[in-house]
Amino acid sequence: MPATLVAEHVAQTTPAVRVSDLSNAERAVALYASDKPTKYAYKRGDEAQVEAWIVQGALRMGLEDLYQSAAFLRGYRMLSHVATSEQKNAHRARFPQAARLNRAESLASLTLLMIEVSDTAVQRNSHVQVEGACLCGGTGWSEFCFDPDEPTDSALVACPGHNPKGRMPTPGRVYA
Repeated sequence: MPATLVAEHVAQTTPAVRVSDLSNAERAVALYASDKPTKYAYKRGDEAQVEAWIVQGALRMGLEDLYQSAAFLRGYRMLSHVATSEQKNAHRARFPQAARLNRAESLASLTLLMIEVSDTAVQRNSHVQVEGACLCGGTGWSEFCFDPDEPTDSALVACPGHNPKGRMPTPGRVYA
């Protein structure tokens, strides 16, 4: 098959990816999966190269895997201060190169200044997933002890993964 026909076939079978259709976390995951050098430092005028790396990473992973990995990344970032060892291990398995992920997240955040985020990407960004058992046990609430020396000095706190808006359970009826 001639090269021009192969290029046309690839263009027809590959979904178009626009960076503006990706959230910040999705851009970070795409940069992590791309050929971007781990120690890359952004320089003025590199916008086209950074955008190409994001598209490359998104195409390499496939959009469904990209969306899911980004949801797990957001969930882990929300839980990082209370993450269980199971959640930490799952995060390390998904993103084994911590320095590469940190640089990818920083660079993805920088792209928000240059390339806006579409409404659908903003909506998708609110979807969070948690890998592994959570301290809240899926209830949305866990107990947090403010002072380890005084165990009665504790309170229920909303789980950032299962109850990110901190909604209190309410009774079915209100009596006046």
